[in-house]
Amino acid sequence: MQPIAALDLHALRDRLVEAAAELGFADVGITGIDQSAEQARHEAWLAEGYHGQMNYLAQHGDKRFHADQLVPGTRSVISVRMDYRPEAETRDLLDHPTKAYISRYALGRDYHKLMRKRLTALGKWLEDEVGHLGYRAFVDSAPVMERAIARNAGLGWQGKHTLIINAQAGSWFFLGELFTDLPLPPDPPQATEHCGSCTRCLEVCPTQAFVGPWVLDARKCISYLTIEHQGAIPEPLRAPMGNRIFGCDDCQIFCPWTKFSLPTKEDDFTPRHQLDDTEVLALFLWDEATFLQRTEGMAIRRTGYENWLRNTAIALGNGRARPDIIAALKRRRAEVSLMVAEHIDWALAQLTTRAQHDSE
Repeated sequence: MQPIAALDLHALRDRLVEAAAELGFADVGITGIDQSAEQARHEAWLAEGYHGQMNYLAQHGDKRFHADQLVPGTRSVISVRMDYRPEAETRDLLDHPTKAYISRYALGRDYHKLMRKRLTALGKWLEDEVGHLGYRAFVDSAPVMERAIARNAGLGWQGKHTLIINAQAGSWFFLGELFTDLPLPPDPPQATEHCGSCTRCLEVCPTQAFVGPWVLDARKCISYLTIEHQGAIPEPLRAPMGNRIFGCDDCQIFCPWTKFSLPTKEDDFTPRHQLDDTEVLALFLWDEATFLQRTEGMAIRRTGYENWLRNTAIALGNGRARPDIIAALKRRRAEVSLMVAEHIDWALAQLTTRAQHDSE
């Protein structure tokens, strides 16, 4: 093993970028270990209760903002980007009267496993280059301020919808981090944001979940409601959810920077089981065994079967008042939990009202 002082860290950094590209990462940047500039804003956000039931966001104290406290010995953080946008157009499916909308990131293989494996391989490559090395990969799996890290590593700026935007790639990408005890030269941070006076992302949010620019009340966010939230979804938010049964992409779809995003080159992110073009009714009729089989290895499984029924029931209630849909809701009502039954009753009431209106 060479002493660190003898290493050409700038040349190593250039080779690291090449190695990352060979592993399928679209971009890579390096930053330091201190993200404490984010702490006050994060704590103020928590104090407002905007995190809802995501109590893990309030845990771990300073470890979230100091990489060397989370992983002792860390001296650099490598931030990577992996694009996931599929080829198919997304707008046409929004609020479709019979088809389901599933967030584009969740249509293929679960990105957590894929990216963590690639990041670990990148860490092994780095270790082979320099000898013994400490490293640890994270993909949305620990108290890591990944968006602040990405911005500080120069991968983009934080848009008003709170996601990272890259001028050449929009925001349709995953982020991951590799903590290392190697003092790699940092990249310049993204010093400015380029959203200007645009507020399109805030305006198109179906549930008006944004308190203001860069401030999201997760309790009203459809992604939170369909994935993280346990129990009944507040009734005023059900109709605005439309046909979105897992996640929501509206703030990205209508962002002007989206025109620069490129389709993913990863086969693993190709939509599975035609979930990018499927009737809500078919998904509502899945039994639990089918749900588990069809979502194996996918992020969708995280919502759980009961919430899947809850979400699809709402989407049916927001859709077309067809006799087969009404019959299916009534038939399944006796088979489900009280929580799901509440949403089925709501859906039936919505469809009954809609059918009466259509007949007038």
